[in-house]
Amino acid sequence: MKSTLFSEFGLSAELQKAVQRLGFEQASPIQAAAIPVLMAGKDVVGQSHTGSGKTAAFAIPAIERLDPKAPGPQVLIVCPTRELAMQVSEEVHKLAFFKKGVRAVPIYGGQSYERQFSELRA
Repeated sequence: MKSTLFSEFGLSAELQKAVQRLGFEQASPIQAAAIPVLMAGKDVVGQSHTGSGKTAAFAIPAIERLDPKAPGPQVLIVCPTRELAMQVSEEVHKLAFFKKGVRAVPIYGGQSYERQFSELRA
């Protein structure tokens, strides 16, 4: 299988800078397969083992396609556990580090929904 570099995806300068900052150079197989399809606005059902880069595979195209000037939430990522929701949120924060106006807010049980929703509206 041919290796794919992140620089081949045509990412914005902000996202490319974040990817470089995280030390990503070569895309994993799930990233190489999913990112171009998602960047084209199509749906993907993907499966890969733990630690294979699935979060970046869907988060990079989601962040790239966001309009920071648009009001309200634009992407909803559903996770089966609080721990995974927090982990995904942290990864999105890292990937969106240089993208102005992009935020990630994890919403999960066991915490004050009022506080979480107020953070979402901020």
